[in-house]
Amino acid sequence: MELDIQCEEMSPSRWAELLTTMKSCKTIRLDDCNLSSSNCEDLSSIINTNPSLTELKLNNNELGDAGVEYLCKGLLTPSCSLQKLWLQNCNLTSASCETLRSVLSAQPSLTELHVGDNRLGTAGVKVLCQGMMNPSCKLQKLQLEYCELTADIVEALNAALQSKPTLKELSLSNNTLGDTAVKQLCQGLVEASCNLELLHLENCGITSDSCMEISAVLRNKSSLMDLSVGDNKIGDSGLALLCQGLMHPSCKIQKLWLWDCDLTSASCKDLSRLISTKETLTEISLIDNNLRDSGMEMLCQALKDPKSKLQELWVRECGLTTACCKAVSSALSTNKHLKVLHIGENKLGDAGVELLCEGLMHPNCNIQSLWLGNCDLTAGCCATLATAMATKQCLTELDLSYNPLDDEGIRKICEALRKPSCNVQQLILYDILWSSEVDDELRALEESKPEVKIIS
Repeated sequence: MELDIQCEEMSPSRWAELLTTMKSCKTIRLDDCNLSSSNCEDLSSIINTNPSLTELKLNNNELGDAGVEYLCKGLLTPSCSLQKLWLQNCNLTSASCETLRSVLSAQPSLTELHVGDNRLGTAGVKVLCQGMMNPSCKLQKLQLEYCELTADIVEALNAALQSKPTLKELSLSNNTLGDTAVKQLCQGLVEASCNLELLHLENCGITSDSCMEISAVLRNKSSLMDLSVGDNKIGDSGLALLCQGLMHPSCKIQKLWLWDCDLTSASCKDLSRLISTKETLTEISLIDNNLRDSGMEMLCQALKDPKSKLQELWVRECGLTTACCKAVSSALSTNKHLKVLHIGENKLGDAGVELLCEGLMHPNCNIQSLWLGNCDLTAGCCATLATAMATKQCLTELDLSYNPLDDEGIRKICEALRKPSCNVQQLILYDILWSSEVDDELRALEESKPEVKIIS
């Protein structure tokens, strides 16, 4: 049994009702429910008396250190079987870390700990690392984003990594680490016996200086499948160093996020080689990099390579125009694996989208999700888009937000949605002006096709 409630104010009567339900739940999720430390006392009792409970998710609640202390009393009981604990943005400080250290040291069932968006600080996380080093700790996933960590945390983290072969996922994004600390961390990861699968280092103050060491992790940890270094100023020179590791035969990367990394079209030669030859790579995010049309054309050429197995490409806000759309269309008509294309916030225009639709409607194309928000589109391209929607049955999600489509364009899109051949289930239309008559048509359409969700 699963309890999953979000964004609900808890009255005393409602809380009492839910407590009865929780006694037999395997999963309890109560994000954004205005819970406090007093609720945690009740939850501690649930943890103690419900041995089937394996996941507890309490993100975005004002639990505070006192609330976590209550929870940990339940977590420390022998009957507790909890595996996943989510306490993101719960107003915790370093004071909670001593209590959580006790749980890590004594509760081998706990495999996931998510405590990001809390002011734990370097001193607090050092205490958590002591718990990780206990032989009883079997932690597999540790999420420490936005925890006010500094470079001083790395020595403790490396010691924990050395003693924790079970660890598979480590997220340190949005902490002020810097190049020196990231280099030390990567050296520790290379030496550690853990089989890390996910490493997230977004917005950690990384430059090209760290990229050789990150590349070494890619070469030496064939288990690593998910790397995110977005929002770091690595530049083209850093990307070239990363690609040395990414192209190594032992690297089995699947998901690579490089958003806002100061990349230009100069990086696209290396990226194209990666896309066309690294058959494990299924998702790449290049959002907010100045790739331009020339860079996108190189990426499209790589997508046409039979060895490319890319399924998701994110190139939003990359300085693209109509000029690259013929190449994108050609890639869509050739690549059978690509399912998600985020190409919004580029000046594609009506002419560009009409070219895209040619590739979209090709029998080889298997696109399921297409994002075209803020692409300078008007009603002029909506007839072609409507045809694609009605004929391309694999297309289930379409984003047209922030485009001046007006009544005429929205009506054409609605016509396509009404057709039995159209399988679009989610249509996103943020910040588009239309009349009350068209609004009535949209509501009627949702009633007639309840499987369709229109988000505006």
